[in-house]
Order: sequence, then structure tokens, then C-alpha cells
Amino acid sequence: MPPKTTPMLRQYLSLKEKYQDCILFYRMGDFYEMFFDDAKVASRALEIALTSRNKNDEDPIPMCGVPHHAAKAYLARLIESGFKVAICEQVEDPKEAKGLVKREVIQVVTAATLTDPDFLEPKENNYLAAADPRPGGSGSKGLGLAFMDLSTGDFQVRETDSLISLAAEIGRLKPAELLLPASFLKRDEYKTLAAEASLGQGGAVHVEPVEDRLFDRRRAVDLVLGHFKVSHLGTLGIDELSSGLPPAGAVLAYAHQTRQADLGHVVELRVEKPQSFMQMDETTYRHLELFFTLLGKRGKGTLIQVLDKTQTAMGGRLLRRWLANPLTDLKAIIRRQEAVTGFYQVRTEREELREHLSRVADLERLCGRVVMNQAQPREMVQLKTSIHSLGPVMDTVLKIGHPALTALVQEMDPLSDVAMDIGRTVLDDPAPALKEGGIIKSGHNQELDELNHIRSHSQDYILSLEEREKKRTGVSSLKVKFNKVFGYYIELSKANLDKVPEEYQRKQTLVNHERYTTTELAEYEEKALTAGAAAAELEYRLFTELRQRVAAQARRIQTTAALVARLDCLAGLAQTAKTHDYHRPAFNREGIISLTGSRHPVVERVFLDEPFVPNDLHLDMAERQVLILTGPNMAGKSTILRQVALAQIMAQMGGFVPAKSADLCIVDRLFTRVGAGDELARGRSTFMVEMSETARILNQATPSSLVLLDEIGRGTSTFDGLSLAWAVAEFLHDLRGRGVKTLMATHYHELIELAGQKERVKNYTMAVKKIGERIVFLRTLAPGGVSRSYGIEVARLAGLPGRVVARAREILAGLEAGAPQVLHKNTEAWPQPDLFHLPADDGIRKRIAQLEPERITPLEALHILAELKELV
Repeated sequence: MPPKTTPMLRQYLSLKEKYQDCILFYRMGDFYEMFFDDAKVASRALEIALTSRNKNDEDPIPMCGVPHHAAKAYLARLIESGFKVAICEQVEDPKEAKGLVKREVIQVVTAATLTDPDFLEPKENNYLAAADPRPGGSGSKGLGLAFMDLSTGDFQVRETDSLISLAAEIGRLKPAELLLPASFLKRDEYKTLAAEASLGQGGAVHVEPVEDRLFDRRRAVDLVLGHFKVSHLGTLGIDELSSGLPPAGAVLAYAHQTRQADLGHVVELRVEKPQSFMQMDETTYRHLELFFTLLGKRGKGTLIQVLDKTQTAMGGRLLRRWLANPLTDLKAIIRRQEAVTGFYQVRTEREELREHLSRVADLERLCGRVVMNQAQPREMVQLKTSIHSLGPVMDTVLKIGHPALTALVQEMDPLSDVAMDIGRTVLDDPAPALKEGGIIKSGHNQELDELNHIRSHSQDYILSLEEREKKRTGVSSLKVKFNKVFGYYIELSKANLDKVPEEYQRKQTLVNHERYTTTELAEYEEKALTAGAAAAELEYRLFTELRQRVAAQARRIQTTAALVARLDCLAGLAQTAKTHDYHRPAFNREGIISLTGSRHPVVERVFLDEPFVPNDLHLDMAERQVLILTGPNMAGKSTILRQVALAQIMAQMGGFVPAKSADLCIVDRLFTRVGAGDELARGRSTFMVEMSETARILNQATPSSLVLLDEIGRGTSTFDGLSLAWAVAEFLHDLRGRGVKTLMATHYHELIELAGQKERVKNYTMAVKKIGERIVFLRTLAPGGVSRSYGIEVARLAGLPGRVVARAREILAGLEAGAPQVLHKNTEAWPQPDLFHLPADDGIRKRIAQLEPERITPLEALHILAELKELV
């Protein structure tokens, strides 16, 4: 502790000791102050002035601060920079404090516990997650993952069977923070998890190491039972939960520690089974650009940007969850399809519904803020206005009359009583600040009305009193006045002192006047001077009572919010389908993927200057299980691969697909190996990344999966790459004796020969037309293979200098003719031999065939080796 420490600094340091990993926002009057190292760090991060508390001392204390009214913006900047912030407030009235005002940390704000809607993406969940990947660490052979969105109350658990599956779930979820046992970060398995799920520094997911005890199973059970106020896990329907319980307990513990607020909006713990969804890992999300482009950008170029026609924030979040978790239950898929069809078939009612939905605010996050005592007056008005829009929403859906939609609306609670309670309590346009009055309606509370009457009619009362006193004293010059020092007083000139009534009490003597008060005036003064503060205090109490009443209805609000989000999603998918000419897919149980007139939903919207060429494609388990796709660069091979995958995802999320018709099967896992890139930060080259992703596919694919491979083996030498690509294709064809549906795009034209060796392999190519020295991409998928890549022609299109292109053609012609002299005279280069058509030397073959290795002595072997060398 520094010398000459004041009581305030001692208080600050004692609080900082408890929150060493946080920047401490220490409330002093209208500012949050930071001291010592916190001040140095925060001043740099926030770009604010660094000063000192005791400038004249030999060792001044660094200090900086931010205004209380602008603290939210500064807080968000610190969180975005990766810091945790402990908010320390005054917890007693300074007027009543004896000595130093008592202060306490009321909450810790982190990336995953930030709940202010101003700093959250409206249509994205902000998850706090926890996992215990230690073998046997959770008391179970499986591995659990729990995650909670504090802003909405969404709380879920998933159980996986392996570290790789757990990594895939984390990659799919992309939590803002991931809690891991501190001891696990020292294990080798952490490196695997970090690489597979993009954890830690430079990764997409921030890791927060926490004490191992947070994952204690018994502690977790007690926390879960205590939070939901039940005596048995069976009451919650989670009695079979094993590895998921410790992470669930860790999430609850961390949430309570940081928020230090009621989590009454967390009303359910949902157990999601991974097998209920199509499994996709983080790599697949990235390759298919579902939510971010390959450059990591949101918006244009992503599938979510094309699909999202939702009108509400909660509908947008639900759509993202549907897209990230396509269903594998055919009945559930068809139920969604039926509902989308209901909206698809009507235009007027769909547009009318979307108009009503646009007036519904984020009920989920509003409810969360109400329960956590954060909702402000204008947010309560937002909640009321949104509830008023529910009636028209329900009426419009009922007017459509589709059974699947009617069933949804019949479950919806109109919440009329909640809106009525808010409406009769809060002004339609309340003041933005909570503790300064101007919130509560007139007529709601008699005491408040009296205080407001005093406050607003004080001048009338004073004028009335003045007139009465003039008549009573007969002094026409008598005045009733007010100043900040003496308050209200009656003023008379000294010439009229003989007319002063006995009950007047002298207050002040001036040169020409005397000032008096009366019992009546003194009593009114006390009322008038305290009415404003009393009214503001009473309004605050009445508002918090309202907030508590609304918070008690959290489960009802959340149930209705979930149904509104669902309607919004379904109507949005129908709107997208109608706008972009998508059609409802059929499903079969024969393992067939058949698309007619298939299009890429993103490419056709981004490159509008060129009409998109639709294509047909058929995969099955009997004849066309592995398709080898050849053709030049830029011809559209990768686009074909991606559009098949996106159609499958869109179909299994319950939507329509960009195709004239589609007959699809249920896919349990979708794998992609598309594109290549170094991960230098993780010490992995292009080829290592490629092989790691390929290995995952070969180890996890099942006969019900769909595999998309683009340019396998291109990260190494030609022979190595071709050999690997050939072996991978064979493996997938023969997988478990049944094979797996696979699309493989390649420049290794030798692979087309695989179709002659494996019965379910077929060759396709992206058709091109050569006109003189240039080529035209037809973008059409056609049966058969090609024997060249048109690489030089593509290079010319890309803008390579003419001399380079001409020289390349000269070299290529020489190599194809077996004439290495076309190369530079000092360069030794030879045409690449055809790996699968090597010339035979019958003499050598016959001599080797005559050998009997088991009868040859070592000396004879040396003589034979010399003989073979002579033959060569």
C-alpha cells in the first residue's frame, strides 16, 4: 500500500484486491475513476488523459476517469478490447453516510455478460459457454457443453462423445466467452481443442480459465436445483443429464458472480442432442460462408444475408440458430415446411403480418432487462407498444387459416394485462432518466399527484397568499418572495411596520424593509422545497414496483416472444422463397440427392451482371455415389459443390431451395474441404491444414453423410497429391462397405480413370467452348471428364502479359511433345510421365518374374541386382 494512503484509496485498494483481473470503475460523484495500473491501461485503451491524484507528491498516483452519464460507451470499448470491468457504485446516500461513503462492486461486465442492447448485435446471440473436456473430469465418459445468453435467458446443454465433436459444437456456437477448467489449459488435449475450435489468442472464441471447483458435479446439481427452485432434476426433465451438468453449473456460477443480479428470466434448461441436427464443424461454416465471408466479413456474400427477411431481432436470432443447426428429424422438417408453405401461398396476409411484426421490439431482451432490474422507462413503453401489436399479428395469422400457423397462434399469450399495467403506470413519453421524475402518469398514485400539484402550482398558491395578506394587513405593497438563502418570506417596508400582525415572525432586517414568515408559509415552504425530490423518489419506487410485477410474468413474455420469433422466421423464409423463386424440396429415404435447375443462392444475388446458369445434379447410393468433377479454373466447379451443400442445409432447416425441383435425403453430417490457406499463427502450412481437414472427414463420415472435396492434394507435389486424392476417393467409395455421397472437384485428370475401376464413381465436367486461342465458360455440368485444365487460357483472361502467355504455350507444346530443350538451356526439366501408363520393359519384367526370393542367398541377390542394373 502506498504511503499517505487516504481512507478512499484504502477502500479502493481493498475492492481492487478482490477483482485483480478486472479494470475497476470506482464511482466518485459524477465520474467513474480508475487509479494506478488500471488508469494507465484504461487511458491507453480509451484514448483519454492520464492525470494523477497527488501531483505534488514524490510518487504521484496515476488516475483517469470517465463521466457517469457516458460510461456505457467507454465500458463497451474496454470490453471490445478484451478487458473485464468491475462496476463499483456508492451503495448508501452520501447525506446519510458517517465518514466515507460505502461502495461495493455491483457487477462485473465481460464480453459474454454484456446485456445492454446498444452494444449487442440485434440478430445474434451473445453466448457465455462452459465445457469440461478433461477425460472423466465431469464424472462421465462423455463431454458436455453448456451455454447461456444472459440478454435473453436462453440456457442450453449439449453432450458429445469426443473432443473433436465438442470442438465442432463450440465452432458452431461461437460463444463470446468459453469457460474452461484452468487445469485443462495445461494438457496436450487443449492444443487439439484450440486448433479445432479456433480458441484463444488469434482465435474466434475467447477462453476464460476458471477454478476447477466450478465444474464440481455435486456443486453443479445444487446450483441448478437452487436456481430453478426444484428438489429433483427429474422435475426439469434433465435427470438423464450427465456430462452436461458440470458445465451448466459453471455457467450459472459465473453468471451469478459477474452479474450479481436476479436471473429470473433464465426459466428453462434445454437439453439439445447433437444427433438431432446435421453435424457441421467450424471449417464447414467457414467454407460455405454461412455467416461470414472467407475474409471474415458480415453481410454481403453470406447465406444469412440472402435468407434473412425477418422483421424482429428475436426472429433474426432464431433464423441463425436454424441455419446453424439444420434438422435431421424428417417430421420436424415437414412441420416447418408446412408452415412456410402456409405463408408462401398468400401474399396480402404475409405482407400485412410482416408490417405488424416490424412494430414488435425485442421482447426477449426487454424481458431480460426487466428481470435484471435494468429496464428504463422508455423500454417499458417499448414493451407495452410491442404487446399492443400482438393482437394484429394473431388476427392476421388466423385470417390465413392454415392449420400449421393457426396452431402456433393458439399457443400465444396476448399479454394484455401486462400492457395494461404498464399503460396505466408509465407516461407515453417518459423522461429518459430513471431518478429525475417525469415517468409516472397522473392519477396513478394520490400522494404523487399531491406532490406534483404542489410543485406545479406553487406560484398560484404564493399569489393567493399574497392577496390574502394584503387584505388582512391593508398594506398594498406587501410582497411574498423567495431566494435560495432564506426561502419564502413576506416583505414589508419599514413605513408599514405598525401594520405587522402579531403572528408574523421576523426573518431578516434590511435597510428599508423587514422580512417575515408565518406558520402557514413555513409549512408550505417545506412542502414546496421537498416536493420535487419527494416526487422523484416516489416515482422511482412506483416504477421499480411495476418492473417487479412485469418481471413476475417473465415466463409468459418469453413464451410469446418465442412464438413471435417462430412466426417471423417462417414468414421470412416464405418471403425469401417467393422473392428469389425457391421451391419446396421433397424428401426420400433411399439416400438420393437430386436437384433440377439448381442455383447458388448467394452467387446469383451478388453477380447480377451475369445470368446464373442453373444445373442438374444427381447423387445416390447405387450408381452415382462419387462424382469426379473436372474442368478449368473459373468454370464453376467450386460453385457447384457449394450450391449442393447450401441446398441441403436450406432444405433441412425447413426452408425452400433455389432449384426448380429437389428430391433429397436426410444428411447426418456435412463435410467440406474447399479452398486452402496457411494457418501460420498455429504453425500449420496449407498442406497440413488440408490434410487435417481431410483426416477429420475420413474419420467421421458415415454412409448418411455428404462430402464435398475441392482440389485435394494440391498443397504438395503432383505425384503425392494425385496419389492422395485417388486414395481418398477410393476410401469414400468403399466406406463401411456402403460408401458415402461425395462430390470431388479436381485438376488431376488422371482421376477420371477411377470411374472404370469403381462402379459407383461417375465423371462430370464443367463445359467450356474454345474459340481460337480463347475459351468461353458455359457454366454447365456435363457427363464425362476432360484431359486438360486450360490453365494458360485462364491466365490470359486474368491479365498475364502477352509475352508470358505466349512463352507458356511454347513451353507446354514442347513438354507435351517430349522436347525439354524448349526450356532454358541451363535448366534440367523433363516432361512428367503418365503415372498410370508407364512404359513396360518386358526383359526386366520377365527376369524379375523368374526370381524366387525365398531361395536366393544374399550373395546371389547382389549378383541379380548388378544384372538388373545392366539391363536398365
